[in-house]
Amino acid sequence: MNVIVVGAGIAGLSTAWSLVKAGHDVTLVEQGPIPNPLAASGDHHRIIRRAYGKAGGYARLITEAYEAWDELWADLGENHLDPRGFLCVSREEGDEAEQMRDGLAEGGFPFEMVDPDAAVARWPFLDTGTFRYAYFSTEGGALHCRRIAAGLLGWLRAHGANVYENSKVTSVDCEGGSITLADGSTMQADRVVVTAGAWVLKLFPELGGELTTYRTALAYVDPPADLKAAWETAPVILDVGGKTDGYMIPLTRGAGMKFGSGLHKVETSDADWSREPVEGEGEAIRNLFSPPIARIEDYRVTEVVTCAYTFTGDEKFMAHEDGKCLVVSACSGHGYKFGAAVGRRVAKAVGDGDVEGLKRWLRAEAV
Repeated sequence: MNVIVVGAGIAGLSTAWSLVKAGHDVTLVEQGPIPNPLAASGDHHRIIRRAYGKAGGYARLITEAYEAWDELWADLGENHLDPRGFLCVSREEGDEAEQMRDGLAEGGFPFEMVDPDAAVARWPFLDTGTFRYAYFSTEGGALHCRRIAAGLLGWLRAHGANVYENSKVTSVDCEGGSITLADGSTMQADRVVVTAGAWVLKLFPELGGELTTYRTALAYVDPPADLKAAWETAPVILDVGGKTDGYMIPLTRGAGMKFGSGLHKVETSDADWSREPVEGEGEAIRNLFSPPIARIEDYRVTEVVTCAYTFTGDEKFMAHEDGKCLVVSACSGHGYKFGAAVGRRVAKAVGDGDVEGLKRWLRAEAV
């Protein structure tokens, strides 16, 4: 089968990888370079973790996610996962960190409870007296996105895929199975898979009832010199408790340290809107993390990276079929960890036609 994949974030790259392995003729079209720093999955790194709170289906899907990543590492000949585990800190009863702990317990997944004094001794960047408890799990770490994208790009080209960078798709003919590029040229295929991330609504505005686009930003920081060694060996911080909805990725394999918070996002109708950082934006993000991070003012902001994401109302993956076209939308800002598994499942659905089965899997209903 001849298949066009529109969008080369992790979903598009891994779908193309899986389609090539299944014997299909694949053309991958990306509006920017690969990796594209503007893409939701184009940042330096993303978290993989078992904890999912009440969304137990996604917690169970992490097992398949790890299996898919292992298959990808074998093909690339290089492993781009830093498996340093994850840490959560609870500051209020019923906060997200506590919900994630309860979900781990309910699923029978391993984690280690750590009382506040022991946590500060073990991770000295935590602020004494600002949290109820911490817990640590080995089932998590940091995926290095740009290295994964570069590796997949090389693999696809070496295995016969046609890859078009800096080629913006302006329209998709679902009935005819064709795409039109900004230069007016067209491409035809038996199937078109669209994994355009935050730009999907520009191609399919009718999905606006299911998807909402947000602009957010991430702050990269240089930690205090006396805490740098602690951060170099620290787990990823999945949640800092309270209402911050904040996560942190420590210094890992040469990539910088990152702060991100779900509080720092703005709804937008345009994925290209306001992609330049605003003055003081990095410090505003950083300051959301005190408490429970001590001496927050000593973390110097070095870079601010903007991102655009599409969210569904229930923060799950979404698939939409129209004629010869299959649209797959990312999992509301937390889908990167499933990237390799999503690619395998989408390729399977393209091959066997079981799109309804794909939808159930994407919603973690078939686990």
